[in-house]
Amino acid sequence: MKKIFPIITILILFSLLGLIFFQYLWIKSAKNIKDKQTEDNIAHAVYYAATILTQERTSIMPLPRKSDLLFPGDRLQMQYFKPSVIKRFSKDEISDILRMGFDKNNLKGYPFEFNVSVNSINGDQVYSDNFYKYFLDSANNVNHVFALEPASGSNFENLVSEELLSVIVPNQKSLIWKEMIWFILGAILFTIIITTAFFITVRTLLKQKKLSEIKSDFINNMTHEFKTPLATISLAVDALKNEKVIADKDKTGYFTGIIKEENKRMNKQVETILQAALLDKNEVQLSLKRLLAHDLIVSALNNIHLQVEEKGGKIDVELGAENDLIMADEVHFTNIINNLLDNAVKYSKDNLHIKLTTKNSGNFLKIKIEDNGIGMNKETLHRIFEKFYRAHTGNIHNVKGFGLGLSYVKTMVNAHHGTIKAESVLGKGSSFCVSIPLPK
Repeated sequence: MKKIFPIITILILFSLLGLIFFQYLWIKSAKNIKDKQTEDNIAHAVYYAATILTQERTSIMPLPRKSDLLFPGDRLQMQYFKPSVIKRFSKDEISDILRMGFDKNNLKGYPFEFNVSVNSINGDQVYSDNFYKYFLDSANNVNHVFALEPASGSNFENLVSEELLSVIVPNQKSLIWKEMIWFILGAILFTIIITTAFFITVRTLLKQKKLSEIKSDFINNMTHEFKTPLATISLAVDALKNEKVIADKDKTGYFTGIIKEENKRMNKQVETILQAALLDKNEVQLSLKRLLAHDLIVSALNNIHLQVEEKGGKIDVELGAENDLIMADEVHFTNIINNLLDNAVKYSKDNLHIKLTTKNSGNFLKIKIEDNGIGMNKETLHRIFEKFYRAHTGNIHNVKGFGLGLSYVKTMVNAHHGTIKAESVLGKGSSFCVSIPLPK
């Protein structure tokens, strides 16, 4: 698992980066193709409009046939003079013809500005209102210029120098991006979905890896916790088989008492595991009653008093809350205090000193338990309420338990509609603050 996990992560990461890279290339290629296609369509639209503009509007005089143009003077006239589009078409008519050309070439909705001018100094011209506004902004707008040629057979009235048709599509690049927006958004959307799936997969793998480690730690701890009492019971049974012990009632009672205590210890461990299973299934039902929190706290302190004395420590108690009436389950609330006090003793150093205080804060009863133990680092502090998680203190078995105590505490505090907050400094101690709402 340790070797294959990095390989899977790297492979998925490279696949994701490759997908994003090729998506980028695809969008870039599609943009270039769209640019070329739009340029071609605009050229075809302008050519179409130019073809119509250079056609004869109404016949004024008989047109000479191609076969009749035999004299050099006639050929010279055809080469150097063209019909005047400016005089034959109004601005609106030119605009309508261009619009027709744009519509026929898949450019419906594309705006345009135009100019028809004579290719000579101070020549006449016809142009749309905003042509020169966009013409001056040559960096962002392309000017499509087309030389107007007379149609075959056109008459020669009002012949002038060469005319040019200039067409600009304002913000052409922006329009192309606008047309491609759905393709781009679709590509981005599916890339985000795949990226999200990747991170969820990696996160799940990390979680599974942590669960695997926790599972191994739990099995090791459980084996250790059951091995010691079983070994003690086995020794006590062997002792009871001794004839001298059988004859001595005091010794028999002593070894029988050991077996009974170790049996109780094993039952307590089994109950802890079963209780955790019930919490997972949400099958624990609280019997909430109006209770005085101080009475339950004192009961928990009595249970822990002997353990503190054995370690040569002391407990300072300051029950300063004026209102300690809460809605609580007597058993589970007492267990909350018991677990927090038990942790303070387990992870203590020399000169154990525990401080328990209560106070009212708004509509809450706050219970704070502080110790001067080994403390926790930031990673441990972040994970202490996870099920089966235990802080590593050198030897994984040097502190007894399954890592279920604080998980149970968190679950029960939440069940009482309260909150719990932990603070700690490595090497200096920890504090837990439980807030329980007061009944209305």
